[in-house]
Amino acid sequence: SGGIMLRKELKLKDPNKIKEIIEQCTTCRIAMIADEKPYILPMVFGYEWNENLYLYFHCGLRGRKNAALKENCLVCFEMDIEGELTGIGGPSYRHSRNFSAIIGEGNIEFAKSNIEKKEWFEHIMKHQTGKTGWEYPDAYLATTEVFRIKVSAFQASHK
Repeated sequence: SGGIMLRKELKLKDPNKIKEIIEQCTTCRIAMIADEKPYILPMVFGYEWNENLYLYFHCGLRGRKNAALKENCLVCFEMDIEGELTGIGGPSYRHSRNFSAIIGEGNIEFAKSNIEKKEWFEHIMKHQTGKTGWEYPDAYLATTEVFRIKVSAFQASHK
């Protein structure tokens, strides 16, 4: 997509290197429009990357975010790993910071059943804890939205 821009010399193409970045990130920021204004939230997430990249999230049933995501399912996202400050001891314009980042865009899809919520939740829990096989009581799922971003375009960079 033409909307995603990273410096060409920093772009990563190797799926294994991109996956390494995703594996190290525990927070993903989702940007959307809420009440006709930009709105961004950091959220814990999980992922699945087969033919498509999916990012999985959960939240309560109400709130500004939920209303915005249901009104307009197109979002963008960003995750990063901050590195060390460079250029120390030199002039101000030589200072920079090493980092790895993934930015992209896609469409929100909400889980439609408790079975789907459990399947999607497992991606979150596996990424956050390294474990699967968690219990998800129906009473809890009744008060929880589980959603994912079906990623349509993304770029990764490393500096």
